[in-house]
Amino acid sequence: MLPSLFIAHGAPLLAVENNEYTQFLSQLGKQLSRPKAIVLFSAHWEARIQKVSEVDQYSMIYDFGGFDPVLNRIQYPAVGNKDIAKEIEDLFTSSAIPFAVERQRGLDHGAWVVLRLLYPNAEIPVISMSVNPQLNLEEHYKIGKALEQLRKHDILIIGSGGTVHNLRALNWADDGSVDQWAVEFDEWLAQTLQQWDLSSLYSYQSTAPSAELAVPPYGKEHFIPLIYAMGAADRVQKATLLHRSYRYGNLSHSVWKFG
Repeated sequence: MLPSLFIAHGAPLLAVENNEYTQFLSQLGKQLSRPKAIVLFSAHWEARIQKVSEVDQYSMIYDFGGFDPVLNRIQYPAVGNKDIAKEIEDLFTSSAIPFAVERQRGLDHGAWVVLRLLYPNAEIPVISMSVNPQLNLEEHYKIGKALEQLRKHDILIIGSGGTVHNLRALNWADDGSVDQWAVEFDEWLAQTLQQWDLSSLYSYQSTAPSAELAVPPYGKEHFIPLIYAMGAADRVQKATLLHRSYRYGNLSHSVWKFG
């Protein structure tokens, strides 16, 4: 059975950079068993109801500005899989999870940056999924849990976001230093995930050190993809940190494997 993954998508520049983190993701794609399809929750697709993509061919969404124009010329010609999308819809129905079908939206950079590094040839079908910051973490976990059986059929579930993602706190000079508060939050999170301590996780805003800096109120959408991925491994409650590094002082590049 494939694991579920949480992957930090970092800044859009990851798409054209060659560094420790991009090399790690490229190798990870080669090490994983080849999935039949990928279900990906992107922090950059917010919706008040869970959206499921039924798309034949995805267009590109360049949802950023102020970066190298070369990013706006990148193509990742991913295709969808309507049969798997309908299977997801059936699972949500049986778990009483409200959803809506999306038939037009393309892939945002939270999806295509990660996918391009893992599987550069765009040969694996993708079902893109939205996130809803208005829900509580227990509800996010339930959504991920509803999809757990997909992993038995060689479908890879990915949450794409960031454990520490505060754009207002970044040091764009990127002098190599790392803010201690970011490390402390990630270390608290690592212990909580490895113990599968859902109670502490659900109350992270009051229990985790520097929670308001690491996950600011305007940035919750980057944290919650972690919970979808975790929920998708509920039966085998095992969390493994595969990689962690930092850019711009505190932007966490964390990769977690669940299951």
